[in-house]
Formats: sequence, structure tokens, C-alpha cells
Amino acid sequence: MLDYFREYFDYKILAIALALAAIGLVSIYSATYDAGVGMIFTRQAIWATGAIVALLVATFFPLRTLQRIAFPLYGGTIVLLLIVLIVGRTISGSKSWFGVGGMGIQPSEFAKVTTVLALAAFLSRPTTNLAEAKHLFIAIGIALLPMMMVFLQPDVGTSLVFLTLLIPVLYWSGADNFTLAIILSPMLAAFGALLGTIPFILAVLISLALLYYTKKNLFTAAAVFGLTIAIGLSVQAVFERLPAYQQKRIVAFLNPEADPLGSGYNVLQSKVAIGSGGLFGKGFLQGTQTQLNFIPEQWTDFIFCVPGEEFGFAGASLVLILFSALLLRGIKIAGLSKNPFCGIAAIGIVGALTTHVLINIGMSMGIMPVIGIPLPFLSYGGSALVANMTMVGLLMNFFSNRKAY
Repeated sequence: MLDYFREYFDYKILAIALALAAIGLVSIYSATYDAGVGMIFTRQAIWATGAIVALLVATFFPLRTLQRIAFPLYGGTIVLLLIVLIVGRTISGSKSWFGVGGMGIQPSEFAKVTTVLALAAFLSRPTTNLAEAKHLFIAIGIALLPMMMVFLQPDVGTSLVFLTLLIPVLYWSGADNFTLAIILSPMLAAFGALLGTIPFILAVLISLALLYYTKKNLFTAAAVFGLTIAIGLSVQAVFERLPAYQQKRIVAFLNPEADPLGSGYNVLQSKVAIGSGGLFGKGFLQGTQTQLNFIPEQWTDFIFCVPGEEFGFAGASLVLILFSALLLRGIKIAGLSKNPFCGIAAIGIVGALTTHVLINIGMSMGIMPVIGIPLPFLSYGGSALVANMTMVGLLMNFFSNRKAY
């Protein structure tokens, strides 16, 4: 029995996920200890129980059946995303939740899981060839459909995840460098345009170099380059159409000090909290920024500042080490998998989690835009926790089936 678990049960990734979830519960308890917000910690503990059940179901779910139902699951979440746009509950400016028994369920969190599975099911088909434009556009469409529906809620942060997970999935599936350059170039131009004229020019030059050195033919590269410039130039018009609170978040990222008591407040206070933690922190329940509630709703997007302040550099490093170990383990599972479906899905999961970790911790430290994206396993949110644990369960499933073709 022991040999079976060593061979087929990935206890390493399970231990990492449980450790992160435990740190999350401790951090949420501290962040809400004297905040007068009622049942936040209790609700998260209840969700954590359900998340572990979801992990176990995903771990032992028959792989062949999972592959067969990938598209129906994807279709189901697309329907939910459509319904939530019509009758969903609006929180913090986003119409993203269903209200159920005093708790909120966010379909977009589960859509990330089903989108990864649908991409893996399509790209692992023997007949799929990314060298054919038709197949490439279908793969991109699988990711863009939920992305656009989530963007309409509007939830810019979550919608971005669908795009960023697509790039490693396509790379792992054999897409050539020119295809990846086509996807990356407009993103670089748009981001550069947000930062200003000089960054935009640099982004355009980098895009030009990428397209030129990876080109298949000069005409296609020139057409994509023209589209890249057009997208970059249209950023200002798109920015002006965003809701006011999202405009403020972008401005806060570009220059938090410009409005220290308004849009830049959370970023500045988070940086103070993390920086004041020192080497070993101020101690559990002893963080001044945390306990005096300087950061509004810090148990959600800015949860990283809690271990950073109360347990210092050591606590923050532990969180980063655990995330690094989790992501590296996911990449290793993808490499070990004989079944293309497992390998592609594993890379998609790693891509989604990596986006969350980099953006959330980056925005807590003031080096990434504040776009309202939670930190996996740590931030308050039942739907996110269940979805993240489900992804870990899928990685464990792929590990146990790594030798199956």
C-alpha cells in the first residue's frame, strides 16, 4: 500500500497546497481579527473544507472520462458566465457573482479550470495542427470567449488570466515562435502605451524585432506589425471607456504617490506593511497596518501584506518558496506525462496560477497594476479556493496517470 502511494499519489504537491491554504486561513484570521467584518474567517474555513473535497474528487476522477467531458464542462461555464451577466450580483463594480445562502459563487473562477481542460482536449487531438490557421484560431477562440465575457462584467484582472494561460499552452502544444510573437506583440504595445510615449516606442521596437526574426513571410509580419501599432494607439480611447474605479487603479499603478489618499492609498499602505515587517516580522496579530485596518479589505487582494508584516522577510519568503515549489512541480508533472492531454492541461494550470501569483504579489509591492486579482490559496474567496484546489487535484490526477498514453 505504501509503495502504491509513493508511485501514484503526489503527496508533495498536496502538502504544498495545504500549507498555502493554512497560511491563507491564518492570514485571513489576522486581517479580520479586529476589523468588525463578522464571519469572514468562518466562511473561508467552510469553503476550505469544500475545497479539499473538490481536490480529492479531481484527484481520483477517471482521466478518460475527464477528457471526454472537457467540452461539456466548458460549455456549462460559458452558460453560467452568460447568466451572471444578466442576473448576477454586483460587488465592487463587477457583476461577477451568484448569491447563494449568504455566500457568493463566482463562475469565472471555475471557467479558468474548464477553459484549460477544453484547450487541452482540443490541442491533444491527433488531427489538431497549429500550423493550420483554422486550428490556431479555434484554440485562441476557446480562450477569448470566456475572456471577453469576464471582461464585460467587468473584471479586467480575471479576464487577463485567460489570455496569459493561452501562451504557455500554445508553446507546449508546438506553436512556432512566429505564432507566439503575433500574440505577444499587441500585448507589449498596449502595455507600453499605458506607461507613456517612450515606453510605447520601445515596445513597438521590441515587437518589430520579434516579428522580423521569427517571421514566416514578410507580408504577414508587416500586417501584424501594423495591427500592433493600431492597438497601441487605441489604448487611450479604451482607457477612457473603462469604469472610473478601473481608471484609478491604472493611474495608481503608474504613479501611486499622485493620489496617496485615494487611488494610490492601498498600494502605499501595502508597501509600508511589507517593508515594516523586517526580517522576522512584528508577530502574529501584532502588525500595525494589519490590526489598525489601514488597508481596506486587506483579506482579499492585499493579503500578502499580512504575512509580510507579521512574519517579515522570512514569512514572505516562505510563501514565495511554496508557490515556486508548486509551480515547478506542475511543470515537472507536465514533462512526465505521456498523455498530451495531461501535459497541456498541467501547463495551462501552471500558467493560470503563475499569472495570479506574479500580478497579486507584484501589485502588493507596487510593481504591478492593481487590477483586483486574488492570491491563490491565501486571499479570501470561496470560489477561488475551490477552483485552485481543483487545479491541484487535477495535477495530482495527471501525476498518477503520467505513464498512461
